[in-house]
Amino acid sequence: MIFCPLYSGSSGNSIFVASQNTKILVDAGMPGKSIEGALKYINQNPNDLDGIFITHEHSDHIKGAGIVSRRYNIPIYANEDTWKAMESKIGNIKEDNIRIINNNSVDIMDMHITNYKLSHDAAAPIGYALYTGKKKVCIATDLGYFSEEVKNIIKDADVVLLESNHDVEMVKFGPYPYSLKRRILSDVGHLSNDACGQAIVDIMSNKYKHIILGHLSKTNNFPDLAYQTVVNILKENNIEIGKDISLNLAKRDMPSNLIEF
Repeated sequence: MIFCPLYSGSSGNSIFVASQNTKILVDAGMPGKSIEGALKYINQNPNDLDGIFITHEHSDHIKGAGIVSRRYNIPIYANEDTWKAMESKIGNIKEDNIRIINNNSVDIMDMHITNYKLSHDAAAPIGYALYTGKKKVCIATDLGYFSEEVKNIIKDADVVLLESNHDVEMVKFGPYPYSLKRRILSDVGHLSNDACGQAIVDIMSNKYKHIILGHLSKTNNFPDLAYQTVVNILKENNIEIGKDISLNLAKRDMPSNLIEF
């Protein structure tokens, strides 16, 4: 499998995942041209995409979905509540390309895709688990807390993109209005650096994992701070980077390092 966050952050999110026969995007929250440019950067052709899977309807996850779907005739997959919430924002989509998934799984050639509920202030936010043979990738960003259900689903994944959105103190003392601070720190907000570190501890097993920290806030976080906070928590729990897991940061404005496994 191939896994590459094209963009990850509060400005826009899109992730490329490929198996031997299938290529998809999870979210398309940047302008169409930016997504095309990012795919070209990693030597991929948008014409080869088999689907766009949407996690929820916030603009940093759907901004380019309609454009890419229309330009390359690509189906968009989302649950019913998300479709209702986003259809007026993404423009006209061919009936054939409107795919409602709800709780059911989707098979596209050799890729099996399931979804699971996340706690976030959207219509019906979900994460995705993507399988090919015995290989598994999980995406869990935009979640206010790390639930038992999410933990059980992602603990046996080979690759996990996990939210490390903010430093709690930076939110508390930062420039946002009180109502927005309360939302970010709530159970339907975003996962903090500390909560992300603890979540990684909770999913550790004998299986070597590639962990990518994603969806960092531009205002309430720094990449080095997110990384070091997580590293400190892992060290406290005797988890060794390079031996037990690999730990990387997803880039905000350009494709991250491609993981092939």
